[in-house]
Amino acid sequence: MIEVRHLRSLVAIAESGKLATAAERVHVSQSALSHQIKGIEAHYGLPLFDRTRQGLRFTPAGDRLLVLAREMLAAISTAERDLARLKGDTRGELRIVLECHTCFDWLMPVMDEFRRRWPEVEVDLVAGFHADPLALLAEGRTDMVIGSMPAAKRGLAVAPLFRFEILAVIANEHRLRNKRRVEAADLDGETLITYPVPDQRIDLIREVLEPAGIKLQRRTAELTVAVLQLVASRRGVAALPNWGVKNYVDHDYVLAKRIGAKGLWSELYATTPAPLAQRPYVRDFVSIVRDTCAAELDGIELLPEGE
Repeated sequence: MIEVRHLRSLVAIAESGKLATAAERVHVSQSALSHQIKGIEAHYGLPLFDRTRQGLRFTPAGDRLLVLAREMLAAISTAERDLARLKGDTRGELRIVLECHTCFDWLMPVMDEFRRRWPEVEVDLVAGFHADPLALLAEGRTDMVIGSMPAAKRGLAVAPLFRFEILAVIANEHRLRNKRRVEAADLDGETLITYPVPDQRIDLIREVLEPAGIKLQRRTAELTVAVLQLVASRRGVAALPNWGVKNYVDHDYVLAKRIGAKGLWSELYATTPAPLAQRPYVRDFVSIVRDTCAAELDGIELLPEGE
């Protein structure tokens, strides 16, 4: 008999197209997920997928169960929110500060979905660039920080979101345009265009340039599009998340290069005061971020929720 966990697995496979990625999303091993699928196929006597070079493709039987999965999971989510409302546990606000300002690119649809689900909760962004976003939590000026893993976690709840690659962004005519990847030494003498944040908040500086003993001149801009305009105009180079530059690279506005042989990777977490993390709408916000980004952003990897 089909169970809720099976429905979640079908949706994860549909959104990722790959068994390994789907297994990560539903927090089981790839072999366990394969066993789930074989069990469903055996129960109904029909195959759910065809395997192609592009990934898994649903058969008509798989498509029918996928429709069921989306309908049932949406109904369960609605029922759980209604139960939370009956407990009177949904009034409040959710003020969010971003440590990674490129996150604006995906946060807007997340907030739209959250407002649809939780219209009684006021959700807002704390404007501006903050040298120490976690200090805003301690001061009661924000409810959630989306950024890196906090060094000190006493009194804080940290929800893992996803891992992503940071790429070096250069002009189309740049001297490094023919290189497959760039190393720290390749960037020596460049101007680094960044958001107006401290050096230690910039992964390229902290993880790549400082260990190599290289210090670049910096120029700042507050908007991602402004950073990319400066790069395209050959005013310098930048280091931005893969999702933040994809459209610009696809339209030949700039070039993006891997940094180092294994790439420069970073991780995002949602940090809240521990008591607030137990609110149903806060847990749902984290789920919306993970689900939306897994479905919409290429090249990211969901972090295990047990981290």
